[in-house]
Amino acid sequence: MATPQAGPRDPPCGRHHIKQESEIVIDNRNSRPIQTVSSVRRRHMRWCVGVIGILLSGPAPAAADFDCVIQPRQVLEIRSPIEGLIERISVDRGDRVQKGQEIALVDTSVERSLAQGAKFRAEMDGAIRASQSKLHLTKRKFARTRELTKQDFLPAQQQDEALNERLTAEAELIAAEDNRKLAEIEYQRQLAIIRLKTIKSPINGVVMERILHPGELAESGAGRRPMLRLAQTDVLNVEALLPADVYWQVKLGMAARVTPAIQGSPTSTAKVAVIDRVLDPASGTFGIRLELQNPTGEILAGVRCKVAFDALGAPAVAEPAPVKTEPGPAAPRRTSAIAPAPAKALTASR
Repeated sequence: MATPQAGPRDPPCGRHHIKQESEIVIDNRNSRPIQTVSSVRRRHMRWCVGVIGILLSGPAPAAADFDCVIQPRQVLEIRSPIEGLIERISVDRGDRVQKGQEIALVDTSVERSLAQGAKFRAEMDGAIRASQSKLHLTKRKFARTRELTKQDFLPAQQQDEALNERLTAEAELIAAEDNRKLAEIEYQRQLAIIRLKTIKSPINGVVMERILHPGELAESGAGRRPMLRLAQTDVLNVEALLPADVYWQVKLGMAARVTPAIQGSPTSTAKVAVIDRVLDPASGTFGIRLELQNPTGEILAGVRCKVAFDALGAPAVAEPAPVKTEPGPAAPRRTSAIAPAPAKALTASR
């Protein structure tokens, strides 16, 4: 029966300790030490090499996620289509606005007065009644003149004059009706100018900046100072850059999970709406845009985020290959200087 002698403790994992070691085994029949390669030490060495390989390779990602940025659907600069003094601005920075909500008003006192005058002229019917009465009289006069002319009591010239008066009365009636229609058109025009000077929000979103104030001049045209700057937030754009290796895996309408970088923000689902058809050769990436529905406005815009595609899957990480150790040449036998030590242990056991 061979009894192993207690040796030193297993060394820690390290590049200076990964080597073959031996242990001394005493044969009870001839009391001579035998030196062998320890299988336990070999297993220990392979375990150390495997752990080091795993630590160097790093943890594998749980899902295919990429960096992204959440942006407003669009940012609008609100200007007045007609120049004028600002009468009032109903919103301020940070306020939520709804589509069709009045947010500013340019002075419309002149337009309101013109609209009232046009409305009054459109409702006037005195000229039309006078033209109708005159036309009725001229028709009767022409009828009598024509009968008398047939009986040779009046010359034909008077019949022609009566006919001319009747035609003139008909034209005057038409002119009165046309003037009334023109007054109605002018009234509608002034109302349209008033509506143009009443600035309404074209989107559902928030006010990013208030630039002008009541009493200042609202200017029209590109390059002029806007009154307000609005951002649409009911639908958000998620811009992301993906590696070119997954280009053919991304499809329009594909769902993804978007998690904002701000702590406490909820994770939402977005769909791919745009895929760039031209890649960036310098970085080897391509851009995509996802649409994120945000009807309640809980998701903030202008923040970084992470977008995860479950359909893409996680990249595979190769496991470290097992290290094979070949047993080296047998270690030289111990010299006589250390041989008595196992003999004393044998005597004590007897």
